[in-house]
Parts: sequence; structure tokens; C-alpha cells
Amino acid sequence: PEWAYPSARELAAALQARKISAAELLEQTIARIDRLDRRINAIVVRDFSRARAAAAAADLALARGERRPLLGVPMSFKETFHIRGLPATWGFPELRSFVPEEDALVVARFRRAGAVILGTTNVPLGLGDFQSYNDIYGTTANPWDLDRSPGGSSGGSAAALAAGFGALSFGSDIGGSLRVPAHFCGVYAHKPSLGLVPLRGYSPPPPM
Repeated sequence: PEWAYPSARELAAALQARKISAAELLEQTIARIDRLDRRINAIVVRDFSRARAAAAAADLALARGERRPLLGVPMSFKETFHIRGLPATWGFPELRSFVPEEDALVVARFRRAGAVILGTTNVPLGLGDFQSYNDIYGTTANPWDLDRSPGGSSGGSAAALAAGFGALSFGSDIGGSLRVPAHFCGVYAHKPSLGLVPLRGYSPPPPM
């Protein structure tokens, strides 16, 4: 499909040129997720209602001539990042009721850049494995071969990108958690230098 695999830069340019609206792009992305993700299980917490509101706001901003780096571009976040109103469990079943009350700093910055957040992606229990299974959300499959793993711990994010579920997915990496899934799924991941990305809103849930 024409709009499933362009880069975030290409999508932002197309949106600014009004080749497609943010609402149309979002609906195409949601339709693709609805059609394919039952078998892949990459985006495990969906936030489509707020995404639709964000896309509508992006279209109004674009019509006014606003220019922001990701205005109207759909993306997802690893389930470990705090997003207000969505669970952030790190895959721990006993902490499944934890729902942050505010966005992580990086989430807030992406919102300010105009990104449309689709939801969050799957992880292994406590981010402690090179696969992506936990008892809350189940197993994420590799989009290229559903019998294989997408890797971990950012496996849900890599699988989402490989399946065309948005142009960006924000993950994390200490010992390979971005790089291994990118290799397994045939996508690009970048691990920035330590300290460049703020960690406020990226922490295991408190004991319940």
C-alpha cells in the first residue's frame, strides 16, 4: 500500500503538501492494524480514539500552515513508556492495573512535534528476554514469518514497523533491545548515546 512504508520524513512532507490528510493516513493505518495485527500482536494497547482526535487537530494545524516535524505522522511507543491513561506494566501480571497519570517526557515531546500516537507495543516480562511474550498480552510474532520471534525487548515496536503500522515506534535499549529486534525484523533502529534521551516516565511500575 502506498502509505504503509514511507519514512516519517516522507509522510510529514506528504501531509504538508496535502497529498493525504492526517485523518486519512490514520484510518488507513488503523485498517491495516485491524486486518493484520490479530496474528502479529504488535500493538497490544490501542489508543485509537485519542489518535483520531490528534489527527483531526493535525489537519486543522496543517490547514493553518503550521509546520512541525511530525505533524500528523502516526507512531507507537513501547509499553514501558508512560502514556497518560494507558497501562504501562512492563509485562508484570501483578501490575496490570498500573495506569500513569501523565505522559513520559519523551511522549510529551513527540506530541508537541505533532505525532499521532496509535498505542503501545509488546515486551517480554520485565524487558528481560530477546523475544516478546508476557502473560498479559501474549506473544508477538515476526511479521515476515509468524512462527518466528521479532526479538526483544522492543520486539513489538520492530514488528509494528515491519508490518507497516506507522512510520515510527519508540523503544529502548541497554543490551540489544532495539538492535536485536531491528535485525530480526529487517527495520532500522537507532540507540542514542547514554543520557541524550530523558528517562522521566520510563520506569517499572510501583508495587501495587
